[in-house]
Amino acid sequence: MKQENKINVLLGLQWGDEGKGKIIDYLTKNYDIIARFQGGPNAGHTIEFEGKKYILHLIPSGIFHPDKINLMGNGMVICPIAFQKEVEELAQDIPLEELKKRIVISNRANLIMPTHRLLDCINEKSKGDKKIGTTGKGIGPAYSDHTSRIGLVVGDIDNNDFAIKSSALNKKHLEILKDHDVDMDALTKENYQFLTAAKFMQEFEFVNGPYWIDKQLNTGKKILAEGAQGTFLDIDHGNYPFVTSSNTTIGGVCTGLGVSAHRIGKVYGLFKAYCTRVGAGPFPTELGGEESDEWCATKKVEDENTQYPDPDINSSDPFIQGIALRRKGSEFGATTGRLRRTGWLDLPALKYACMINGVTDLIISKADVLSGLKTVRIYETHIEGDEYANEQAVMGNQKPNHPVFRIFGGWENNLRKKKRYIDLPLNLTKYLEYIQRETERPIVLISTGPDRSEMIFH
Repeated sequence: MKQENKINVLLGLQWGDEGKGKIIDYLTKNYDIIARFQGGPNAGHTIEFEGKKYILHLIPSGIFHPDKINLMGNGMVICPIAFQKEVEELAQDIPLEELKKRIVISNRANLIMPTHRLLDCINEKSKGDKKIGTTGKGIGPAYSDHTSRIGLVVGDIDNNDFAIKSSALNKKHLEILKDHDVDMDALTKENYQFLTAAKFMQEFEFVNGPYWIDKQLNTGKKILAEGAQGTFLDIDHGNYPFVTSSNTTIGGVCTGLGVSAHRIGKVYGLFKAYCTRVGAGPFPTELGGEESDEWCATKKVEDENTQYPDPDINSSDPFIQGIALRRKGSEFGATTGRLRRTGWLDLPALKYACMINGVTDLIISKADVLSGLKTVRIYETHIEGDEYANEQAVMGNQKPNHPVFRIFGGWENNLRKKKRYIDLPLNLTKYLEYIQRETERPIVLISTGPDRSEMIFH
């Protein structure tokens, strides 16, 4: 049997927001195709270069490179309205005809309707104080319709009865929503936008995703699979029920693109030098604990800026230190603008993520954000000497009661100017070497700033 061409993968190893957009954009030069395999407009992949910042929600992060193809795979849920808006925003810098050459869409990707977003918001509101922190983009209801076998897929757009099928599904949703206050005029307008945007999508190439991927691999094309969200938001392996509605881990590559597990090569695992998460759910290393959790759930960026205009990143108050870390790292949801909860790097969680994803190589982001701290911590174990309790704590089923931290000396503020590993501060290299030793994986890339050029190979 001839040696098969492999598809490499980049996954987030935490709760999302690890900086996947920048890393995919950086790695794209080494690949022919970037293939997004799950999620929808709940993603927010930020890319900065040449003084500009872009936030991608649906379109894969290789879009800024000429002669590269960006596949939106089977496992995605696509809102046509959001897709058209994102394309039109990109068209301010990249000609529309060029974008049409760079974007390919799987005909089995699912569609998000306006009523999916209504259902999403109402479902979240009905949970009261048990909200999970959904983005309200209609992701969950769209995936629910998919598993119920009543949803619409991209290929339906080419059928003459598409408007009839979408109207029928709309009526099903309205039956569920009949006891809720729905602005029907606004919904009618959105449904029209939905059909118009779906027609706009027809200007792009629709493909049979699994066959298309297989053909590209067999002709020697180099493919990088792009995930959205992170390991601990995986519907099956994350901190359930505080998760997204798709498989963000390695198995999602197989189901979301239609590729055999045998065709997966390197698995790059991306993690931040610290941890963040948006919305509710367990977060053992959170700076400020429950006070921070409540604050982030009820306050906005402007509230925080007004009340804490100059927080000290070396404050003895963990709550204030968490705010300062959030401010320095710009830890605000790229899709929602919500405050991200901040905390120290969680080593047991990182090891778990490496284990279930089969990570071969690690990439660390935002090492520069920790610059200026007098001391840096890594959460080493949840409950010392109790392996079962530690496993339960990683999964969010048990609160740690005897956490053990490893403390490192801090490093200076000019990290973004460094170009070689040998030039990095000694305390940072000790921090990185400890992580490599404990995870038994090499750190091959270090992000030292938000721009695509601020990277160090190791």
